[in-house]
Amino acid sequence: MKPSEASRIIADEAKTWRRDIHQHPEILFDLPRTSALVAEKLREFGCDEVVTGIATSGVVAVISGNRGAGKTIALRCDMDALPMSEQTNLPYASKVPNMMHACGHDGHTAILLGAAKRFAADRDFAGKIILVFQPAEEGGGGGRVMLEEGLLERFGIDEVYGMHNQPGLDIGSFAIRSGPMMAAGDRFVITMTGLGGHAATPHLARDPVLAASHLIVALQSIASRFIDPLDSVVVSVTFISGGDRKALNVIPPAVEIGGTIRTMLPATRRAVEQRFRDVVKATAALYDAQAEIDWRPGYPVTVNDIEKTSVAIAAAESVVGAERVDGNWPMTMGSEDFSYMLEKRPGAMIWLGNGDSADLHNPAYNFNDDAIAYGIDYWAAVAAQRLS
Repeated sequence: MKPSEASRIIADEAKTWRRDIHQHPEILFDLPRTSALVAEKLREFGCDEVVTGIATSGVVAVISGNRGAGKTIALRCDMDALPMSEQTNLPYASKVPNMMHACGHDGHTAILLGAAKRFAADRDFAGKIILVFQPAEEGGGGGRVMLEEGLLERFGIDEVYGMHNQPGLDIGSFAIRSGPMMAAGDRFVITMTGLGGHAATPHLARDPVLAASHLIVALQSIASRFIDPLDSVVVSVTFISGGDRKALNVIPPAVEIGGTIRTMLPATRRAVEQRFRDVVKATAALYDAQAEIDWRPGYPVTVNDIEKTSVAIAAAESVVGAERVDGNWPMTMGSEDFSYMLEKRPGAMIWLGNGDSADLHNPAYNFNDDAIAYGIDYWAAVAAQRLS
């Protein structure tokens, strides 16, 4: 099925907004240009209320229906880019060094702006639609900060819905699952301290490089030997630093290693953290070293409400047909801070097909503008499902 004519017309305009945002990426909470553009468009469309400055650069708009009282639903997108260099050679490629929209948040923002224009022009619904333009999804926890600043209570939000593009999923397709959908993402940095010395007399030192090397291997036993194989867990060491390449005959006094742990169930998350701490402590003791753990809790598990997942599926099917909606999409070990909102209100996040593109967080990635009209239609369908 093709997107509606109304959304196709808006999508042509939304493409220009998307490419403008793409050329001028901003990261974390520092989004002055992006949030100003969003607020300007929302006011231009005639939203009832446009609030700026939530979580520093977040923008929230209110659109009331003309059919009286009803539910208040929130539709949320993310606006921030990533601190990486673009390698697409597109005419609208990033103009900012070491900043790039490599996750499609430019597309998400353009889609929600397009939906805002459609809702403001045709208010044939009951209740209110709250449009949430969130900063700092990429590691800053902007969603959590918006909640801490009273987003849900201030705007009386009953339900929350999110959308994220998915490379490899066909344009004009959607995918979702109920229950756990995306993983919790915790991070760690371990400082392994021993006793430095001459590399020719290692027995007089306490080698933290050796201890850290064994620790990296030992940490893999958490997922492979202490967790049910049917329970998804990833332990990845992604960083190691110690010593000096100009001093290859020196055993350093300390080594740092860091990485991330992904889990799908709250109980597993707690168990993995405890086992992680036990393995670190025991491995350090084995090599007469000391280990200091800097544990950095990340986003919780993204859990879709069962009933609201059904709402999302019905909305998507009304846009593209049942054959193009996968209601049992596999869980992914990526993490998403929309999870904070889903902990506080029932709702669901859905995947929007981005076609045959480079993967997310890849320097060659680009959001597919052909997906914009389908995204606008989906938001309209969710509103029709909940506010009719």
